[in-house]
Order: sequence, then C-alpha cells, then structure tokens
Amino acid sequence: MSTNQPLNSDEPPQGINRRRVVMGLIGLPLFLALFMFLPAGTWAWPKGWLFIFILLGVISAVFAILQQVNPEVIVARSRFHKGTRHWDKILLSLYFPAMSFVLIVAALDDGRFHWFPVPWWVCGVGYALLLAGIGIVTWAEGVNKFFEVTVRIQTERDHAVIDSGPYAIARHPGYVGGIVHAFGIALALGSLWALVPAGLASIVLVVRTRWEDQMLQEELNGYREYATRVRYKLLPGVW
Repeated sequence: MSTNQPLNSDEPPQGINRRRVVMGLIGLPLFLALFMFLPAGTWAWPKGWLFIFILLGVISAVFAILQQVNPEVIVARSRFHKGTRHWDKILLSLYFPAMSFVLIVAALDDGRFHWFPVPWWVCGVGYALLLAGIGIVTWAEGVNKFFEVTVRIQTERDHAVIDSGPYAIARHPGYVGGIVHAFGIALALGSLWALVPAGLASIVLVVRTRWEDQMLQEELNGYREYATRVRYKLLPGVW
C-alpha cells in the first residue's frame, strides 16, 4: 500500500511512512544541536546532553505506544493537510519560533552565560512536567484519530466528536499537555529565563484553543452538545 502522499494531501491517511519517521528521528538531534549547543557555545553542556537523550527515549516510547493503539494518528500528524485555517497558520508561525527560543534562551542561560543558575532539583521538576505534558498529549493522541498538526474540519475522514479518555475531562487536552511540557523543557534545561518564551508559546496555545473551539462549535456536528457535557476547554473548574 503506497504511503507517498503529497504534503498537502486531503486523502485519508493510508499508512505510516517509516522513511519519514526515521528521517525525523535522525533530523531531531541535528535540530537540537543547532538550537542548543551552538548558542551554548560548547559541547560540554551536561544538561543539554541529558535532555536530548531523555527526549529521544521518550519520543521513541511514544511512537511505539501510538503504533499499537492508534497508528492512524501517526500518519495524520506526519504532514500538513488542505483546509488548514489561515489563522492557524499564523498562530503556528508564532508558536514554533517561540518553542525554538525556549531551547535557545536555555542554552544561552545555563550553557553559556549562567545568568540565573538553578539547582538540579529544579531540573527534576522540569522533567516531571515534561513527562507529564507528553503523557497527556500521548493519551489524547491515543484516543483521537483526528489529532492533527493543524486546525481544520476533516470532512474527508468523517470528522466526529471524541469524548473518551482525557476528552471526558477537558475539551482540548492536547493543549494542556503542550503548555505543561513547554514549561517543563525550560526547567529541565536549568533555565528560568527560558520560561519567558515558554509562556509566549503557551499564550499562543490558549488563543488557538479559543479559536479552534469556536470553529468546532460552529462547524462540527455534535460538538455543541459535547461542549455542554464537558464544560471546560483546558482546566476543569477554571476555563
């Protein structure tokens, strides 16, 4: 079965492109090296190396889990699709640079200039947040085959409301995990200054949550009823 669909294909996903997955795993360390060790100004940055090894291990575990419980979501998230909302493209153009700056600022702080040294227990808190955030996202991905990179109504895939798993608690659990793990990255790398771009990335996710929720209530059958059952978008009891 062919998996060589074009980047903007609007066809239903057909299978996991293993070559793309392998290239992604190879490219990730190169990306991290560029955005971490170059601004750090040294290869001798223990927190940087520890972060990379742990992150690669976690990503590999997540891939193995999703391949077993919901392989369709791996395919769906491996490419951008037609129908992505214009405002979402703008938000992503802000979100991805902000997340990159989490790494850059942390490298400049802890790896090069040591603006605000923190003890290792702070890094431990960061890894707890990082793992919790990734765990929440993986839980959401595991039950939601419509969990894509961009925001759109997936008409060609018979887009439907998902109300199981974390979606029975909050309407947008993936963004909860994204916010938690953004702050976790900053602390895991030993940088309080990196919390600033992590906060900016989180603000983008909050805006995205609001706009996506409005779109779903207006255009996805059954979502308004779901929103009456699950009242909160992100944090139960708050919002």
